[in-house]
Amino acid sequence: MPAPPLPDHVRERLAKPNPAVIATVRDSGHPVTVPTWYLLDGDRILVNMDASRKRLEHLREDPRVSLSALDEADWYTHVSVVGRVVEMSDDEGLEGIDRLSQHYTGRPYPVRDSPRVNAWIEIERWHGWGAAKTD
Repeated sequence: MPAPPLPDHVRERLAKPNPAVIATVRDSGHPVTVPTWYLLDGDRILVNMDASRKRLEHLREDPRVSLSALDEADWYTHVSVVGRVVEMSDDEGLEGIDRLSQHYTGRPYPVRDSPRVNAWIEIERWHGWGAAKTD
């Protein structure tokens, strides 16, 4: 798996609002995967979670993650990144989730009464397949 910097074709693919799955690690060491929205934010990836999600506890205990972004038209084409959450903060004013919601739906996030948390993933390695195949 190559390390950053990401080549332009990978950055372009990750910049799209692709369906994605994120994996975190339980305290038992078992992986947990869930669908997620993500946003390429400079050289990092932004994800956002409801403050009550168990995933936050996993990330506070073990910041290692993997995220796979699937091409909507061809799921064989995907980019997977491996890294760690290097920053988490309360999503004051819901700015983070609104950025993600705008990216995926074109509208602000509709649920306004639940606290949320932003997390930024630093990419350590990446892998592409299909049309995004690693050179």
